Amino acid sequence: MDNREEVREFLSSRRAKITPDQAGLPSGSRRRVPGLRRSEVAALADMSVEYYAKLERGDLSGVSPGVLEALARALRLDDAERAHLVNLAQTADGSDALTRPRRRTGTRQWTPHRSLQWTLDAITAGPAFVRNGRMDVLAANDLFRAFYTDLYTTPGNQQNLARFTFLDPAARRFYPDWDRFADITVAIVRTEAGRNPHDKDLHDLVGELSTRSDEFRTRWGAHNVRHHSTGTKHFHHTAVGDLSLAFEGLDMAADPGLTLTIYTAEPGSSSEEGLRLLAAWGATQEASVSNAGRSVTK
Repeated sequence: MDNREEVREFLSSRRAKITPDQAGLPSGSRRRVPGLRRSEVAALADMSVEYYAKLERGDLSGVSPGVLEALARALRLDDAERAHLVNLAQTADGSDALTRPRRRTGTRQWTPHRSLQWTLDAITAGPAFVRNGRMDVLAANDLFRAFYTDLYTTPGNQQNLARFTFLDPAARRFYPDWDRFADITVAIVRTEAGRNPHDKDLHDLVGELSTRSDEFRTRWGAHNVRHHSTGTKHFHHTAVGDLSLAFEGLDMAADPGLTLTIYTAEPGSSSEEGLRLLAAWGATQEASVSNAGRSVTK
């Protein structure tokens, strides 16, 4: 991805999101641009207009940490946006070579350590899986495979949650609040693009989704990023109905760039009962597939 273009669009989009009132500036009645003017951002960051204009043209090479911090304060960046700005600056300097995740050219070249799969299999109360920043599902327990059955049954999804969200009609049913899931998915992928801009598989995924989905392309152009580590989500599974699940996302120290996510239900809730029914349903489905396989080989 073109670093200068990424920087230019990220900074201009953040500037456009801040109202004069939020920045403590008079709004006036003759504004021709959304958000703040370049001169206003420059004043808030205590730098010249010419220097800020240079940064917003996409040139972050050689920018000091102090300037990045001043820029982050002026643009009111959250933690995820600050980290994204630092990643863009490191890429501009070429200093990201040692900090970026080890490049994996394809999901099939990575297999979980046996101990990791044992850990996933030991989690029986809720769906658990490992993903990368491209949203490829790399490892999972049985309950996750039953939970995301549509992800696995449609070959075109390629076990990728971004493809599932934007290209599989089943996602609209599975995610009652589809727009929220779509926003989160794109923000995660955009964050990965800033953190690991040299990933060809990521380029290919973004190109495919931008071509095939207007919904993805619009969200991608917003340049939103986020840290996605905890919260509650709502789902509708064809076999067990509505589920409200809390989740925790844990960065994997042994494999930088990968995240272990575990879903759980509130004890005593209807969703906890739903997960128990889902586990039984999944075991029945797996047994049916196994029996069908044995019949074919006879």
